[in-house]
Amino acid sequence: MKQLPSRLRRLDDALADLPLDEPMLLTELDGFLHGVIVCPDPIPPAEWLQNVWGVDDGGVPAFDDPADVQWFVDAVMARYQEILRDLARGKPRPILDVDERNGDVLWELWIDGFAEAMELRGEHWAGVADGDDAAAADALARLELMIAVARNESDLDSQQINALQDHAPADLMAAVASLHAARVRAGGGAAPAAEGAREKIGRNDPCRCGSGKKAKRCCGAD
Repeated sequence: MKQLPSRLRRLDDALADLPLDEPMLLTELDGFLHGVIVCPDPIPPAEWLQNVWGVDDGGVPAFDDPADVQWFVDAVMARYQEILRDLARGKPRPILDVDERNGDVLWELWIDGFAEAMELRGEHWAGVADGDDAAAADALARLELMIAVARNESDLDSQQINALQDHAPADLMAAVASLHAARVRAGGGAAPAAEGAREKIGRNDPCRCGSGKKAKRCCGAD
């Protein structure tokens, strides 16, 4: 992974410190956010944020300090907004890990995050695969093949997998840009900016964590 701004390094550390069995790391989060943004059906932040930070049995995010919830939401949404701007320019810039030993781009964790976002609206993605937009269907097929390879579930032989590995980073960027363009063509426009997730909420408003509780009885509890 190239040198990141301090705010993204801090976010990566915060993700790693979440008390979850398998927390998302930054590159996986990045793939997940791209998947949320290009999804053919809008997904509200209150829903997908729970996949990022996890919740306990009571539906409360895994944070000890309510102030951490606000910081975490702001940090995730800042990256979300960056992705929106990059896609609007037709120049996605995914955050991908790099093997320091040989310089290989480790795209597999990123695509796994994208796949997790797809699972939130599986029926809508099935509609893209079977739809009339050939460019979108082709882009989705390429991403699904990369997902299968990353999960060791493809029917490709080793030579084919090696060939795919060589151009996977460029392919995933092109496919995501194509899906975003298809979403705009379909009349859905760009994904919502989700500014509402960053605004200050009242104690009687629904908590930003998506638990369904009022803020005063959840993350905003005294």
